[in-house]
Amino acid sequence: MSARRTRQTIASPQPSSGATIGQRSATRSESNDEIVGDFIWDIASLNTHLEDIRRAWARLLGISGPQWLILMAVDASNSPDGISVGDVSEKLHVQPTFVTAQSKILERSGYLRRQGSATDGRIVLVSLTDQARREIAKLSSQRKALNEFIFADLSIRSLRDVTEKLALVRNRAKMAASRLENES
Repeated sequence: MSARRTRQTIASPQPSSGATIGQRSATRSESNDEIVGDFIWDIASLNTHLEDIRRAWARLLGISGPQWLILMAVDASNSPDGISVGDVSEKLHVQPTFVTAQSKILERSGYLRRQGSATDGRIVLVSLTDQARREIAKLSSQRKALNEFIFADLSIRSLRDVTEKLALVRNRAKMAASRLENES
């Protein structure tokens, strides 16, 4: 399939509200490609910085960055019975086998509890141990201060708006990746 056809396929659905990149004013000195490129590089840079932060938090617990993410996904679930390995893998956009392997390591380290689901024996639920909750709680004031610093220039309303816009871009990127995967 030609590059032109691929671009048309990926770009075909347009957002239903607001100006799109293609509808920006011609008086802008930046081209659409420059704006999109800057956005993509900013997101890539942001991801790198967030990864550095994750690794720093993980080091304080003696675990890896991906293991920290698993703990955070389980913690964010707020489920008293735990969260399925499949749900964790979906949240982190990784393979369930990766979450399974890492959760076993975290279980041996005393941070996670793994148990079969009472309703479906095929499902493994993971939950934080008391040790993990204590260790995460020790870091909570530092994490809160860091988040306040990072987001100091954004009001709750603007942060919500940015979050909603990023969700739209994330969903489009997911569809685009799927389309590219299917076309190759």
